[in-house]
Amino acid sequence: MAAASGFAISISSVNCSIKANADTRLKIDNCSNAQRVRNPSSTSAVRFHPRTPDFFNNFSYRIDVPETRSFRLCSRSELASESEIPSKSSISALELLKTSAADRYTKETSSILVVGFNYRTAPIEIREKLSVPEAQWPQAIGELCALNHIEEAAVLSTCNRLEIYVVALSQHRGIKEVTEWMSKISSVPVSELCQHRFLLFNKDATQHIFEVSSGLDSLVLGEGQILSQVKQVVKTGQGVPGFDRKISGLFKHAITVGKRVRTETSISTGSVSVSSAAVELAMMKLPESSHDLVRTLVVGAGKMGKLVIKHLAAKGCRRIVVVNRTEDKVDSIRQEIKDVAIDYMPFSELLTCAAEADVIFTCTASKSLLFSKDQVQTLPPVGSDVGGLRLFVDIAVPRNVGSCVSDIENVQVYNVDDLEEVVSANKEDRLQRAMEAQAIIAEEVKQFEAWKDSLETVPTIKKLRAYAERIRASELEKCMSKLGDDLPKNEKKAIYDLSIGIVNKLLHGPMQHLRCDGTDNRGLSEILDNMHALNRIFSLDTEISVLEQKIREKVKQNKKVAS
Repeated sequence: MAAASGFAISISSVNCSIKANADTRLKIDNCSNAQRVRNPSSTSAVRFHPRTPDFFNNFSYRIDVPETRSFRLCSRSELASESEIPSKSSISALELLKTSAADRYTKETSSILVVGFNYRTAPIEIREKLSVPEAQWPQAIGELCALNHIEEAAVLSTCNRLEIYVVALSQHRGIKEVTEWMSKISSVPVSELCQHRFLLFNKDATQHIFEVSSGLDSLVLGEGQILSQVKQVVKTGQGVPGFDRKISGLFKHAITVGKRVRTETSISTGSVSVSSAAVELAMMKLPESSHDLVRTLVVGAGKMGKLVIKHLAAKGCRRIVVVNRTEDKVDSIRQEIKDVAIDYMPFSELLTCAAEADVIFTCTASKSLLFSKDQVQTLPPVGSDVGGLRLFVDIAVPRNVGSCVSDIENVQVYNVDDLEEVVSANKEDRLQRAMEAQAIIAEEVKQFEAWKDSLETVPTIKKLRAYAERIRASELEKCMSKLGDDLPKNEKKAIYDLSIGIVNKLLHGPMQHLRCDGTDNRGLSEILDNMHALNRIFSLDTEISVLEQKIREKVKQNKKVAS
């Protein structure tokens, strides 16, 4: 136990000093892609370089403490006054533990959090193991919501990211359960996942998905395909238990933000997608004189394959062989791109087609390799007129081409992590638009957070109105019985309307102080204080007790399933 009216943390490894007074609470968030020292009562944050996963193992800190008030340092780096911490003499260790456990449910409300892995934090070797096919998203939501502390969930899985969004009844337990679930489906140890994951909570999580849908967090800044993928999350989640009010509202708002950013900033103008970057990369690696001669094979005719074919056509390619499981999708592509000869071949002819191709693009959802080292070694060499190298451009996750294929002489393999070379050339043109987009996102985050915050008081609003309605109905009945049955209908209606009007007038003030629409200066803490005050005054069940009850019911249900 020490005493302080203020403290300072000096972080020598980054030459950064953060100071706060005794009334300020600072949180240090440690995740592998960003370390933040943050004041939860404001929007300010200090983010450290994403390439420092061992940051908190290496930095040294100093705490300067004047002798005025006592405080403790806990896992959340929160400052607490002496009145909040019982002395050892007045409470036993067991009682302190019980009190601490109870505090989690009396002070913590449900949180939106994201546990994620993307191209910045995790290599493709990790991402491909974590990848969840779109067809399995509903099952994944069900499994996540079956966890004790997870109430709602959504899965965003693309070639560059896997992000799990949840409404957690407890932040720390929620993170633990989601990470363990990810370890289970991927067979990657939890310790390894923790090295590559990033964690964001509430407002930060909201801002992140808005940046994702706007294309600001993409490998290709401003690319449009990610917005379609966010839309697909909503489409797939419709009617799925667990894709409920908060998460559904978050993703629907993210779609609105993505559309607004692209409309008002033109950030996607002249931008490239992953597919176009893949084509651009292939063209960069081929001799310029060979562009008209190169024989091209595209494996997969889904969304990515279709875009690859379109960009190849735009580059002047006039004949493309497409290998796909069925010819239907290839036919629809032919209808759109009529000035290019597109030849369909079934998967049984894959190696035969590869033997005749100089550049092979792979973009299927196959979980098994399509090209192994042994298979590629049997292919004949390509001509010197195209550089003497057979190029594999693999933009699938999980990968379609084995990494060891690059060991073969005269063969070069590229995957999505190799596209940075192309992307960096186009990024500068859109940085100004990205800054404009951030202003829009900040405005939209405020609106969403106000809507989400208002949900915290909905149970109390309903219970308070029901409480007042019971009293009104009871007193009205007593009044009517005293007046007798001979009372004219118009007088009965006048008395009824009077009772309704009195109740509405009395409830108007409390209701106004429970609502948070972002148009006033009241913060969530003030509104929650009002909510707790009304709960105590009128003996209403609190949202916190509902939270604890939800957890108990989930634990009980899971025990039944296990038995």
